[in-house]
Amino acid sequence: MDVLTEALGSMRTGQPASVRTEGRAPWGLRLAPVPGASFHVVLQGTCWLLPGEGTAGPTESIALGPGDVVFLRDGRGHVLADHPSSPVAESGTTSCHPDAPIGTLSLGGDGARTSLLCGAYHLDQGRPHPLLGQLPALIHLPARPGAYPELTAAVQLLGRELENPRIGSHGIVPLLIDSLLLYILRAWLDEQPADTACGWAAALRDRAVASALSAIHDDPSAPWTVASLADRAGLSRAGFARRFAEQVGEPPLAYLTRWRMTTAAKLLRESDTPLSIVADRTGYGSEYALGKAFKREYGQAPGSYRRQSRAA
Repeated sequence: MDVLTEALGSMRTGQPASVRTEGRAPWGLRLAPVPGASFHVVLQGTCWLLPGEGTAGPTESIALGPGDVVFLRDGRGHVLADHPSSPVAESGTTSCHPDAPIGTLSLGGDGARTSLLCGAYHLDQGRPHPLLGQLPALIHLPARPGAYPELTAAVQLLGRELENPRIGSHGIVPLLIDSLLLYILRAWLDEQPADTACGWAAALRDRAVASALSAIHDDPSAPWTVASLADRAGLSRAGFARRFAEQVGEPPLAYLTRWRMTTAAKLLRESDTPLSIVADRTGYGSEYALGKAFKREYGQAPGSYRRQSRAA
């Protein structure tokens, strides 16, 4: 089981929102916080990412060049501009050409052009997966020859489809934007040095811990114990429990409960699966047992959670 894909999928609450931003120097754009994670891809030109005044945004200014990618884990507010001293606007002129796969935001004067893909992934930040919580608040992946080949290829494909839309672009671009999240996180995980990686960056590389995580994700309903997971990992019970807790951030059975509840919540939000089947798929012998565990974790009964999620 692909743990990274599963972990992110458990938090997704909708399709990504995106816009092509076209700035002509001098220009600056203030972006408010968003409920999820935000990203920017520099398609052409250069710009700066600046701290947002009065927001919990980036704490330093970052110069961005063609092909650079920025990911803000919690969608914090910030500013984009052609230069740190340029005037900052709250919005620009938006347009949506029928032949273009996404809308365009235009702003600035008549100077040098910068083209960006800006967007946000709608993620449930109320109960974030610990993998996301361990990421840096801001990830900057600068374009470098030979670095992140898959991410670079995706960025180049996006640039071509947005610059010269053709038949099929309306279907291709959303899929590329959707997959960009996984490419970004894969690139960041891959660049963590093997000898100093910690937390989930180490867990996903550690054959023993990754094997146990895959087992939990593949079959959360199984009656897993520390002993059976240790056997799956090929370690002693004590050695496995210690290594798992150090890297994942919680003991094996605590993570098992977390993933069972995450799986149950996703089924409740996205399907009409009867509670008895939700209980069976998450390792609880009855609706009563599921309800008791779910209320302890989410503060409300499964049925109430489902109704509230549908209403929202």
